[in-house]
Amino acid sequence: MLSEWLIDVPSDLGQEWIVVVCPVGKRALIVASRGSTSAYTKSGYCVNRFPSLLPGGNRQNSTAKDYTILDCIYSEVNQTYYVLDVMCWRGHPFYDCQTDFRFYWMHSKLPEEEGLKEKTKLNPFKFVGLKNFPCTPESLCDVLSMDFPFEVDGLLFYHKQTHYSPGSTPLVGWLRPYMVSDVLGVAVPAGPLTTKPEYAGHQLQQIMEHKKSQKEKLTHKASESGHYELEHLSTPKLKSSPHSPDQPGSLMEN
Repeated sequence: MLSEWLIDVPSDLGQEWIVVVCPVGKRALIVASRGSTSAYTKSGYCVNRFPSLLPGGNRQNSTAKDYTILDCIYSEVNQTYYVLDVMCWRGHPFYDCQTDFRFYWMHSKLPEEEGLKEKTKLNPFKFVGLKNFPCTPESLCDVLSMDFPFEVDGLLFYHKQTHYSPGSTPLVGWLRPYMVSDVLGVAVPAGPLTTKPEYAGHQLQQIMEHKKSQKEKLTHKASESGHYELEHLSTPKLKSSPHSPDQPGSLMEN
Protein backbone atom coordinates (compact mmCIF):
# COMPACT_ATOMS: atom_id res chain seq x y z
CA MET A 1 0.00 0.00 0.00
CA LEU A 2 2.09 2.84 -1.35
CA SER A 3 1.61 6.57 -1.12
CA GLU A 4 1.31 9.54 -3.43
CA TRP A 5 2.51 13.04 -2.66
CA LEU A 6 -0.25 14.80 -0.72
CA ILE A 7 -0.61 17.85 -2.93
CA ASP A 8 -4.39 17.81 -3.46
CA VAL A 9 -5.49 18.27 0.15
CA PRO A 10 -8.77 16.47 0.97
CA SER A 11 -11.51 18.60 2.51
CA ASP A 12 -12.07 16.04 5.29
CA LEU A 13 -8.40 15.75 6.29
CA GLY A 14 -9.02 16.75 9.91
CA GLN A 15 -11.98 14.41 10.37
CA GLU A 16 -11.30 11.30 8.29
CA TRP A 17 -7.52 10.99 8.13
CA ILE A 18 -4.75 9.94 10.51
CA VAL A 19 -1.02 10.59 10.29
CA VAL A 20 1.98 8.35 11.03
CA VAL A 21 5.48 9.74 11.60
CA CYS A 22 7.96 7.58 9.66
CA PRO A 23 11.65 6.95 10.35
CA VAL A 24 14.38 7.02 7.74
CA GLY A 25 14.64 3.49 6.39
CA LYS A 26 13.59 1.04 3.70
CA ARG A 27 10.10 -0.29 3.14
CA ALA A 28 9.85 -4.00 3.95
CA LEU A 29 7.17 -6.66 3.78
CA ILE A 30 7.59 -9.07 6.70
CA VAL A 31 6.21 -12.60 6.42
CA ALA A 32 6.43 -14.86 9.48
CA SER A 33 5.42 -18.43 8.65
CA ARG A 34 6.45 -22.06 9.23
CA GLY A 35 9.04 -21.19 11.83
CA SER A 36 10.89 -18.51 9.88
CA THR A 37 10.60 -14.79 9.20
CA SER A 38 11.36 -13.31 5.77
CA ALA A 39 11.86 -9.69 4.72
CA TYR A 40 10.93 -8.66 1.17
CA THR A 41 11.51 -5.45 -0.75
CA LYS A 42 8.65 -3.62 -2.44
CA SER A 43 9.75 -5.37 -5.65
CA GLY A 44 9.24 -8.79 -4.09
CA TYR A 45 12.87 -9.78 -3.49
CA CYS A 46 13.66 -11.65 -0.30
CA VAL A 47 16.57 -9.82 1.33
CA ASN A 48 16.74 -11.55 4.71
CA ARG A 49 15.53 -14.59 6.65
CA PHE A 50 15.72 -14.84 10.41
CA PRO A 51 13.77 -16.06 13.45
CA SER A 52 11.43 -13.68 15.25
CA LEU A 53 8.91 -13.69 18.08
CA LEU A 54 6.10 -12.81 15.69
CA PRO A 55 3.36 -15.48 15.48
CA GLY A 56 4.76 -18.16 13.17
CA GLY A 57 8.18 -16.52 13.12
CA ASN A 58 10.33 -19.19 14.79
CA ARG A 59 10.30 -22.95 15.22
CA GLN A 60 9.30 -22.75 18.86
CA ASN A 61 6.08 -20.78 18.33
CA SER A 62 5.00 -21.90 14.86
CA THR A 63 1.95 -23.95 13.97
CA ALA A 64 0.48 -24.72 10.57
CA LYS A 65 -2.17 -22.02 10.98
CA ASP A 66 0.09 -19.31 12.41
CA TYR A 67 1.40 -16.79 9.92
CA THR A 68 1.81 -13.03 10.10
CA ILE A 69 2.27 -10.39 7.38
CA LEU A 70 3.33 -6.86 8.27
CA ASP A 71 4.06 -3.67 6.35
CA CYS A 72 7.21 -2.19 7.90
CA ILE A 73 10.04 0.30 7.58
CA TYR A 74 13.45 -1.16 8.34
CA SER A 75 15.98 1.06 10.09
CA GLU A 76 19.46 -0.37 9.71
CA VAL A 77 20.82 2.15 12.21
CA ASN A 78 18.46 0.97 14.95
CA GLN A 79 18.25 -2.67 13.76
CA THR A 80 14.49 -2.25 14.02
CA TYR A 81 11.45 -3.01 11.90
CA TYR A 82 8.98 -0.22 12.54
CA VAL A 83 5.50 -1.60 11.87
CA LEU A 84 3.24 0.58 9.71
CA ASP A 85 0.35 -1.79 9.10
CA VAL A 86 -0.88 -5.35 9.51
CA MET A 87 -2.22 -7.48 6.65
CA CYS A 88 -2.44 -10.85 8.44
CA TRP A 89 -2.12 -11.85 12.09
CA ARG A 90 -2.07 -15.47 13.26
CA GLY A 91 -3.58 -16.52 9.96
CA HIS A 92 -6.41 -13.98 10.03
CA PRO A 93 -6.37 -11.60 7.01
CA PHE A 94 -7.11 -7.89 7.48
CA TYR A 95 -6.95 -6.65 3.89
CA ASP A 96 -10.69 -5.89 3.87
CA CYS A 97 -10.64 -4.09 7.22
CA GLN A 98 -10.57 -0.31 7.48
CA THR A 99 -7.36 1.50 8.37
CA ASP A 100 -8.48 2.62 11.82
CA PHE A 101 -9.37 -0.98 12.75
CA ARG A 102 -6.10 -2.40 11.37
CA PHE A 103 -4.14 0.15 13.38
CA TYR A 104 -6.17 -0.60 16.51
CA TRP A 105 -5.56 -4.33 16.07
CA MET A 106 -1.85 -3.84 15.45
CA HIS A 107 -1.34 -1.78 18.60
CA SER A 108 -3.43 -4.23 20.63
CA LYS A 109 -1.64 -7.38 19.48
CA LEU A 110 2.01 -6.36 19.17
CA PRO A 111 2.39 -5.72 22.95
CA GLU A 112 0.94 -9.17 23.66
CA GLU A 113 3.98 -10.83 22.07
CA GLU A 114 6.66 -10.57 24.75
CA GLY A 115 10.16 -9.72 23.63
CA LEU A 116 9.34 -8.17 20.24
CA LYS A 117 10.95 -4.87 21.26
CA GLU A 118 14.17 -6.57 22.37
CA LYS A 119 17.11 -8.04 20.44
CA THR A 120 17.67 -11.68 21.35
CA LYS A 121 18.76 -14.91 19.69
CA LEU A 122 15.14 -15.70 18.81
CA ASN A 123 14.42 -12.08 17.86
CA PRO A 124 17.56 -10.53 16.30
CA PHE A 125 15.62 -7.45 15.09
CA LYS A 126 13.24 -5.33 17.13
CA PHE A 127 9.62 -4.87 16.04
CA VAL A 128 8.03 -1.59 17.12
CA GLY A 129 4.60 -0.30 16.13
CA LEU A 130 4.48 3.26 14.80
CA LYS A 131 1.95 5.49 16.52
CA ASN A 132 -0.77 7.34 14.63
CA PHE A 133 -2.31 10.73 15.38
CA PRO A 134 -5.34 12.80 14.30
CA CYS A 135 -4.85 15.22 11.41
CA THR A 136 -6.39 18.29 13.01
CA PRO A 137 -4.22 21.44 12.92
CA GLU A 138 -3.73 21.25 16.69
CA SER A 139 -2.66 17.61 16.54
CA LEU A 140 -0.26 18.20 13.65
CA CYS A 141 1.39 21.05 15.57
CA ASP A 142 1.79 18.78 18.60
CA VAL A 143 3.26 16.00 16.45
CA LEU A 144 5.78 18.32 14.80
CA SER A 145 6.91 19.48 18.25
CA MET A 146 7.60 15.96 19.53
CA ASP A 147 10.91 14.19 19.93
CA PHE A 148 11.17 10.76 18.30
CA PRO A 149 13.59 7.87 19.00
CA PHE A 150 14.60 7.82 15.33
CA GLU A 151 15.54 10.17 12.52
CA VAL A 152 12.27 11.34 10.97
CA ASP A 153 11.87 10.92 7.22
CA GLY A 154 8.33 12.12 6.68
CA LEU A 155 4.61 11.83 7.37
CA LEU A 156 2.18 9.26 5.97
CA PHE A 157 -1.47 10.31 5.88
CA TYR A 158 -4.03 7.46 5.85
CA HIS A 159 -7.75 7.69 5.19
CA LYS A 160 -9.47 5.99 8.12
CA GLN A 161 -11.89 3.96 6.02
CA THR A 162 -9.64 2.67 3.24
CA HIS A 163 -8.91 -1.05 2.91
CA TYR A 164 -5.38 -2.36 2.43
CA SER A 165 -4.63 -2.53 -1.30
CA PRO A 166 -1.47 -3.23 -3.33
CA GLY A 167 0.12 -0.43 -5.32
CA SER A 168 -0.14 3.30 -4.80
CA THR A 169 -3.36 4.99 -3.78
CA PRO A 170 -4.48 8.61 -3.26
CA LEU A 171 -5.93 7.43 0.06
CA VAL A 172 -2.39 7.34 1.46
CA GLY A 173 -0.45 10.61 1.19
CA TRP A 174 3.17 11.54 1.87
CA LEU A 175 4.80 14.81 2.95
CA ARG A 176 8.10 15.82 4.41
CA PRO A 177 7.53 17.60 7.76
CA TYR A 178 8.71 20.97 6.47
CA MET A 179 6.05 20.83 3.72
CA VAL A 180 3.11 20.87 6.13
CA SER A 181 2.83 24.64 6.39
CA ASP A 182 2.91 25.24 2.63
CA VAL A 183 0.73 22.31 1.54
CA LEU A 184 -1.77 22.06 4.40
CA GLY A 185 -1.79 25.71 5.40
CA VAL A 186 -1.07 24.90 9.05
CA ALA A 187 0.93 27.34 11.16
CA VAL A 188 3.56 24.92 12.46
CA PRO A 189 5.91 25.54 15.41
CA ALA A 190 9.55 26.31 14.72
CA GLY A 191 11.81 23.31 15.28
CA PRO A 192 14.11 20.74 13.68
CA LEU A 193 11.29 18.97 11.83
CA THR A 194 9.76 22.12 10.34
CA THR A 195 12.94 23.93 9.31
CA LYS A 196 12.85 24.28 5.54
CA PRO A 197 15.98 23.47 3.52
CA GLU A 198 17.03 25.92 0.83
CA TYR A 199 15.69 23.67 -1.91
CA ALA A 200 12.18 23.32 -0.37
CA GLY A 201 10.43 25.77 -2.69
CA HIS A 202 12.01 24.33 -5.83
CA GLN A 203 11.29 20.82 -4.67
CA LEU A 204 7.60 21.49 -4.05
CA GLN A 205 7.27 23.15 -7.45
CA GLN A 206 8.84 20.11 -9.14
CA ILE A 207 6.50 17.74 -7.31
CA MET A 208 3.44 19.75 -8.34
CA GLU A 209 4.58 19.90 -11.97
CA HIS A 210 5.30 16.16 -11.94
CA LYS A 211 1.85 15.33 -10.58
CA LYS A 212 0.23 17.57 -13.17
CA SER A 213 2.09 15.88 -16.02
CA GLN A 214 1.33 12.43 -14.59
CA LYS A 215 -2.38 13.22 -14.42
CA GLU A 216 -2.34 14.31 -18.05
CA LYS A 217 -0.59 11.10 -19.09
CA LEU A 218 -2.92 8.92 -17.03
CA THR A 219 -5.94 10.52 -18.64
CA HIS A 220 -4.85 8.94 -21.92
CA LYS A 221 -3.43 5.66 -20.62
CA ALA A 222 -5.62 4.59 -17.70
CA SER A 223 -8.41 3.11 -19.79
CA GLU A 224 -5.96 1.04 -21.84
CA SER A 225 -3.49 -0.31 -19.30
CA GLY A 226 -4.93 0.33 -15.84
CA HIS A 227 -1.68 2.12 -14.97
CA TYR A 228 -1.67 4.42 -11.99
CA GLU A 229 0.80 6.77 -10.37
CA LEU A 230 3.58 5.45 -8.15
CA GLU A 231 5.30 8.11 -6.07
CA HIS A 232 8.50 7.63 -4.10
CA LEU A 233 8.38 7.88 -0.32
CA SER A 234 11.49 10.01 -0.41
CA THR A 235 12.83 13.36 -1.40
CA PRO A 236 13.46 13.29 -5.17
CA LYS A 237 16.82 14.40 -6.44
CA LEU A 238 16.60 17.90 -7.81
CA LYS A 239 18.09 19.00 -11.09
CA SER A 240 21.28 21.00 -10.69
CA SER A 241 20.74 24.74 -10.58
CA PRO A 242 22.76 27.65 -9.24
CA HIS A 243 20.06 28.37 -6.67
CA SER A 244 19.20 24.82 -5.67
CA PRO A 245 22.08 22.33 -5.39
CA ASP A 246 21.48 18.62 -5.60
CA GLN A 247 20.26 17.10 -2.37
CA PRO A 248 20.49 13.40 -1.54
CA GLY A 249 17.21 11.53 -1.29
CA SER A 250 16.20 9.76 1.88
CA LEU A 251 16.62 6.03 2.33
CA MET A 252 12.86 5.50 2.46
CA GLU A 253 11.46 3.23 -0.23
CA ASN A 254 7.74 3.02 -0.75
